Amino acid sequence: MAVTEQQVQDALKALVDPNTRQDYVSTKSARNIRIDGDKVSVDILLSYPAKSQIEPIRREIAARLKSLPGVGSVTVNVSMKIVSHAVQRGVKLIPGVKNIIAVASGKGGVGKSTTAVNLALALAAEGANVGVLDADIYGPSQPMMLGISGRPESKDGKSLEPMEGHGLQAMSIGFLIDVETPMVWRGPMVTQALEQLLNETRWRDIDYLVVDLPPGTGDIQLTLAQRVPVTGAVIVTTPQDIALIDARKGLKMFEKVGIPILGIVENMSIHICSKCGHEERIFGEGGGSRMGKDYEVELLGALPLDISIREQTDSGKPTVVSDPDGRVAQIYREIARRVAVKIAERQQDHSAAFPKIVVQNT
Repeated sequence: MAVTEQQVQDALKALVDPNTRQDYVSTKSARNIRIDGDKVSVDILLSYPAKSQIEPIRREIAARLKSLPGVGSVTVNVSMKIVSHAVQRGVKLIPGVKNIIAVASGKGGVGKSTTAVNLALALAAEGANVGVLDADIYGPSQPMMLGISGRPESKDGKSLEPMEGHGLQAMSIGFLIDVETPMVWRGPMVTQALEQLLNETRWRDIDYLVVDLPPGTGDIQLTLAQRVPVTGAVIVTTPQDIALIDARKGLKMFEKVGIPILGIVENMSIHICSKCGHEERIFGEGGGSRMGKDYEVELLGALPLDISIREQTDSGKPTVVSDPDGRVAQIYREIARRVAVKIAERQQDHSAAFPKIVVQNT
């Protein structure tokens, strides 16, 4: 007796995508179910980058469908498609950029820039086209973290070509000034510089632009909220109460200006002694998860206080590229996939689909 399409649908409904945490039918990932005698084929379209997940997902679905009575051979095609998603009302998308992720913290020194660069590299490792914008005008750190030196080119005399490092497109005020030159600028100059770096860079077909914000809730954050099309924000904190107070302020600021919070990353959550392996929670315990529960925001992941993360980032080869198979890189990749899934769950942006109306005198 031949298998029916309903049986195939039911089998796909019983499987849960480990990244979306939902079944393949309710997320509309399963498409084009075709049955030809005892041959079954199905297409799975993922809305997030998941290069490392494609083969395990394909194998799991194929095994499930093969177990159905009347099924001989199974073909499962798994692919990815990343699209633009909704941003704040009245703010236009930037040419060449589909989605913007703001990485923020209320407080300095919590590892925000390290998280931003590793998040960007993890998204790229999972198959996305990724850019990094260093929005910390007073203390740009991305040039050093990405190991990029030199100045950006301008082919037309008006716009800048992004610099490149580890497969990422990058732009920072740090590429345009001397390393030891302090930025003695007032707020309006800083916000103007940010807008120029963002809008006058020729970004090339970017799926996710990760914006590394300075700490606090000042001019840069407000400019970002009012004039930059942000898809969502990631809040970085440590478990320490003093850091959590400021992280909560950052979270509330994004809520006030209508930018969705994609989740919280808890940095330095546990210290493992490199000599004896003793585990100690130096900065307290469970702060990120408590904050997540208080504001109904997901804790995306927790990272250890590990000397190698600092050493690798300082050397211009962050963890995701210097130790891609290590446990810490896997955590960053899990965080990246969850961030991408949270974005994929948001409403799509269809502004590019509408034609421009031009009124002419005839």
